[in-house]
Amino acid sequence: MCGKIIQVKTFLSGILIVLPCLVFSQIINPHDEEGYHCSAIIVQGDTVPVMYLDQIYIWGSKSFRNSADARKWDRLVRNVKVAYPYAKLAGIKFEEYNKKIETATSDRQRKQMMKQAEDELQAQFGEELKALTFTQGHILLKLIDRQTANTSYDIVREFRGRFVAFFWQGLGKTVRV
Repeated sequence: MCGKIIQVKTFLSGILIVLPCLVFSQIINPHDEEGYHCSAIIVQGDTVPVMYLDQIYIWGSKSFRNSADARKWDRLVRNVKVAYPYAKLAGIKFEEYNKKIETATSDRQRKQMMKQAEDELQAQFGEELKALTFTQGHILLKLIDRQTANTSYDIVREFRGRFVAFFWQGLGKTVRV
């Protein structure tokens, strides 16, 4: 019985040693004729491929099943047009304030910088943002999430702390659109 187990172990060990030599995952062939050949031009020492694409056609406006869907779409487009410039600006300001905060040497200095940034933003955009509707504010938060790759909760938590972020998140949930 013991001899048979040793034979099986030896056989399996032999297979594990020989098997990698027999298996090829990807063979690199320098003379491979497959692929896409295209013309190229040389621009400032760099080879740039030149490809001609088929012509495409773009048709006009979106079609809707009924007038209510068309009104919803028009309202969404109008609200996004109002909120989008603020989202772009929020992305720029977010990067700017992140760079400033990285230079802070202490937690106290970081909090002072954030308070100053909050006061600047409040003075510059406070009244304009208060004039947004709930729907426009909701869209603005979604656009800021997309622009900064962070949720609004994460941004507030990073700059103001967990408790403040939790408070505003809870308030936002009570006033859902």
